[in-house]
Amino acid sequence: MTLQKLRRMTKLIITSSTLYLMAVMPRVVNRPDTSFFNKKYFAHRGLHDNAGDAPENSMAAFRKAVEAGYGMELDVQMTRDGVPVIFHDSKLGRMCGVGGEIGDYTYEELKQFTLADSRERIPRLEDLLLMVGGRVPLIVEIKTDKADVSCCEVIDKALRTYGGEYCIESFNPLVLFWFRRHHNEVVRGQLSTNFRRDGESKVVFSVALTHLLCNFVGRPDFIAYNKEFMKEPGRKICRKLFQCPAAAWTVRSFEELEKARGEFDLFIFESFMP
Repeated sequence: MTLQKLRRMTKLIITSSTLYLMAVMPRVVNRPDTSFFNKKYFAHRGLHDNAGDAPENSMAAFRKAVEAGYGMELDVQMTRDGVPVIFHDSKLGRMCGVGGEIGDYTYEELKQFTLADSRERIPRLEDLLLMVGGRVPLIVEIKTDKADVSCCEVIDKALRTYGGEYCIESFNPLVLFWFRRHHNEVVRGQLSTNFRRDGESKVVFSVALTHLLCNFVGRPDFIAYNKEFMKEPGRKICRKLFQCPAAAWTVRSFEELEKARGEFDLFIFESFMP
């Protein structure tokens, strides 16, 4: 190899490495306070039991988490008439046994459905915030896979009136970008997984999300990653090099918790009490 070729190769490696690090870099300047993550354990969709009277993302499950002193993770999406409600799936079938999606119904129409085998109904974000009253910190996942993230304005308006500690997270980097532009003080997290190995998708955009190459869009303050793929290099670089807090989802046993401890800083759990 000639000296000229070696110089070109070295320059290419340096340029590629720099661009990669710039892409995956989280927020590094003027970081907000994330001390509420010291709570460490956040109940996934509340302390729920879908076979009992406190199914996931129900007020009963959230009350149980508050009473036990755990932080909580919850999912927010919009009804047809623009009301932020707490529900995970895009479709209603698994939890309510009816057809359609959350966005097909008004909030008043959704009130006719119950969750799983309980008498609980799909709650509004507003009602959840009033009930919690700042007693435990919240991780609010904003669920939208669309380029139109106007829902963020409505959700942000509800959260601005809340006096307790909270952060937002989303798989959609455009959600993080909205908060970066309009409410930069809010702690924001990028959700991700290995989409190909997780069976989610094989499209290029999902490959970029797997490797956190869209971090330059939203500049997250923490990374929430599927704990099954904790060895993904982008996730490890964010935590080790950039000192970005890492959240593990979803931990379902003491054994999984112990395995994840050295790789994550906080833990979103279900099916057991850590």
